[in-house]
Amino acid sequence: MKNVSINMWFVYISGTEECLLEDVLITPKHGLAHQVHDHYLPKLLHYDAENITSEQEIATRNKLFNIDGFGITWYTKAQNDFVKKSFGLRPAIYKSISPPLSDFNFRSICANTATDVVFAHIRATSGSAVTPTNNHPFTFGRYSFMHNGYISDFLSIRRQICSLLDQDAYSNVLGSTDSEHLGALFMTYLTEGRGRASWDETYPATKTKEALERAVAKVIELQQIHLGDKRQPNDLNLATTDGQQLLCIRFRNHATEQPPSLYYSTTAGVTLNRKYPDCADGEDENLGVCRRTDQHGAHLIVASEPTTYKDEEWNLITKNSCITFSKGGELKVEKLAYQKGWDATND
Repeated sequence: MKNVSINMWFVYISGTEECLLEDVLITPKHGLAHQVHDHYLPKLLHYDAENITSEQEIATRNKLFNIDGFGITWYTKAQNDFVKKSFGLRPAIYKSISPPLSDFNFRSICANTATDVVFAHIRATSGSAVTPTNNHPFTFGRYSFMHNGYISDFLSIRRQICSLLDQDAYSNVLGSTDSEHLGALFMTYLTEGRGRASWDETYPATKTKEALERAVAKVIELQQIHLGDKRQPNDLNLATTDGQQLLCIRFRNHATEQPPSLYYSTTAGVTLNRKYPDCADGEDENLGVCRRTDQHGAHLIVASEPTTYKDEEWNLITKNSCITFSKGGELKVEKLAYQKGWDATND
């Protein structure tokens, strides 16, 4: 593990149940805003035959601090009544290099914003500049994209990646991170190079998955061509959404080492949402009536670390797997199209 990136991210998506940003990012004792220096990684050590993370890996990741900025995108329909060409959910963005809990603008936004979809990310740079333009998530029209990990020896293949981007995707890269370039490559493949005019379209989940797998495969191919036996493995925990569908992957092209942690939950939203108090006795003494927790809408949370301490609410996504959440709320977890020869053997 010569490179260790401990960016942290959090995703909430639901077609029927809004979350208050404060409830999912700030209020929980292990919400993302608290993960600057606190880490909680259940089920990683000896989880199963495919998910054996060494104690050294866990210790290394828990020592790292996320102090290089944060960003959020939340999806809103606010433009629909004012802009004729606007329809459906679109991402609003806030980024800062301040610690999230010290940023009063961030706290005010979270206390007063509810949304069906939110991407949130706390950054630990692996070398690129600490500036808001390098903070995740990155947006391309109605699409948001973020990453935890790194492309090994990115500068050795950056020019080649740029040569593959369509002009609009290339022009939309405002920072210097490997993550934003990978997002632009994904969008080029997803839209088949048709550029900005196609960024407002929605695509089937299968096509989105194929485009992201293609982008990952191209990165590995370029490393094989330009680095040969000197190439190192990549950590590519990736997430993208168009506001209706979600795709996340947990990936590392190494025979034995694990990617950064990634969990999902279809129930933790109830714990986090203050509209659904835990009424074990059937009645809440403050409200006078108990809102049944099964009234909470279908949702999915995907996060680098659990945001509740109820381990039973969380599942660890296995190495080199992806998770998709479709418009109708269908959840699918499956293996990526991993190819022979991808593993970087040098440690």
